[in-house]
Amino acid sequence: MLSVSALRAGYGQSEVLHGLDFSVSAGEIVAVMGRNGMGKSTLMKTLIGVLPIGGGEIVLDEVSLNDHKTHQRVARGLAYVPQGRMIFPAMTVVENIETGLVVRGGGAVPQDIYRLFPVLEEMRGRRGGNLSGGQQQQLAIARALATNPKMLLLDEPTEGIQPSIIRDLARTLKRIRDERGLAILVSEQVLSFALDVVDRLFVLEGGRIVHTALRAEVDEAEVARFLAV
Repeated sequence: MLSVSALRAGYGQSEVLHGLDFSVSAGEIVAVMGRNGMGKSTLMKTLIGVLPIGGGEIVLDEVSLNDHKTHQRVARGLAYVPQGRMIFPAMTVVENIETGLVVRGGGAVPQDIYRLFPVLEEMRGRRGGNLSGGQQQQLAIARALATNPKMLLLDEPTEGIQPSIIRDLARTLKRIRDERGLAILVSEQVLSFALDVVDRLFVLEGGRIVHTALRAEVDEAEVARFLAV
């Protein structure tokens, strides 16, 4: 579903990603692990088009995205949940989700989104800014799913969320993958969460992939060493 080759990106003259090569298959959940400042968010922003590509290629479902602007990438099937969630706090839950529906021509919020996130149906008239951190994360994912994506990008989804909600989020992501067949790429520092959801993970260090492993073959101590401050 996603193929990234020799990807370079950064900020101005400062290169952060130094030639990344990886892929994510349809129906696969892959985690990008790494400490703060290692390039995880830079990767996500480059994939969705917020940051320009400095070199290499991004291909989604056999179509190169290099010359696509962000809204064109979304229309092609790439959805993005940024770090910090970035919901619209003054808008209601329904209004937030409806912003995602614009990509497919508007309409009512699909019921399968409420089945995935029943709390959002209960609170559909409440302003986004009045939701808890975990509820806002669910809202941000629901808004992304409203675009009917082929692939979901999640940047640090567990940040600021209590452990019980993190476990619920892990179950929901697997359900989304199973029911919709989506490819999911998630950047994360919480190893326990990653091990709950992923099929495969790789570790970024200094903007390079320094370790990769299938879930069944993960050496937790080795990965934890990369995540240690």
